[in-house]
This record gives sequence, C-alpha cells and structure tokens, in this order.
Amino acid sequence: MFVQVIEGRVSDREGLRRQMETWMTDLRPGATGFLGAPAGVTEDGKGIAFARFESAAAAKANSDRPEQDAWWSATKSCYSGDVTFAESEDTESFLDGGSNDAGFVQVMRGTADRDELHAMDAAFEQAAGSWRPDLMGVFRVWLGPDRYADVGYFTSEAEAREGEKKDPPPELAEQMGRFEQLMSSVEFIDLRDPWLY
Repeated sequence: MFVQVIEGRVSDREGLRRQMETWMTDLRPGATGFLGAPAGVTEDGKGIAFARFESAAAAKANSDRPEQDAWWSATKSCYSGDVTFAESEDTESFLDGGSNDAGFVQVMRGTADRDELHAMDAAFEQAAGSWRPDLMGVFRVWLGPDRYADVGYFTSEAEAREGEKKDPPPELAEQMGRFEQLMSSVEFIDLRDPWLY
C-alpha cells in the first residue's frame, strides 16, 4: 500500500469538505488503485488526509490526470499557507485496519523502535477485544526509519475516552509502563468529525 499524507491549515472547512465529496463522485471512478482516505479538520483548523493507493504507480497515475490537477487548483484555496505532502509505501495495520463506521479518528505521530513497537502491537492485539472494544482498527505509516503515524479508528470519542481510563489486563501491565513512556512524546490529532472514504 502507498500512502500520501496531506496536511495544512484550513481556512474553509466546508469548502474542503465539498471538494472531497466532489473528488469522490467525479474523480474517484477514474482513480485506478485508490483504496480510501480518512481525512478531517481538527477543532483548531488543522487539516490532514491519508490518501491510500495500491501502489506508488497508481498514485502517480492519479496525480498525472488533468482533472486531478484542476481539482487540486480549486482545493488548495481552502487552505491558508503551505500544504505539505509526505509519501510512504512502508505501511502496516492491525486489528481490522480502517473502518468507515468509525465515529472518531485519532492520529498519533511519534518515534519508536520498530521491533519494540511491533511487540507491543502483538500483545495489545491479544487483549484488545475485551479490554478496548472501542478501538476498531489501526493502520500505520512509517515516514522514516523510526518515525510513524498511526491512524486509529474508534467507535466514538466518548467510548475512546472511557477506554483510555481502563486499567490494562494483568498480562499487559509490565509493557504498559514502556508504552506510556512512548506515548509521552506522541503528537495527537483528534478528528471528531472524521471524513471517511
């Protein structure tokens, strides 16, 4: 899977939402290899989207379409200032990955040792069903050797906040200390009104 991460300060939230809907109805039919795109704008105006394609070649073919260029020319006016793009084919998912049924999406960005993070993922996945049923799935994009962005899909924000308060099961207690250390340097981006395509 190939992912484009698009970020910028949004000046016209409703305009951006309309442009996303226009892309889905008018441009998506011709976008071979498009897999989906969780997106949204935070309450303080930060816009973020994760456009997922089957491959880098499929993403490039989409970017090269004249209609894509015209769409972006109109869409960038919804932002104030620069829009940044990051790309990666280094991706993974756990639990059920993404879900268009999510009521709340949280992006978590940080740095970590991959092997350590994978060990935590495996232990968490074993207990998630009973401990954190609010978490529907996660996909991760590695943006460098140790830099990642997790996109977590939750049933709702209220249930996610309740889940955060729960004590971990005994089999995870030892790892949770290290997990909390990792989380202390993580940037959280809350999409309370996620746009899920």
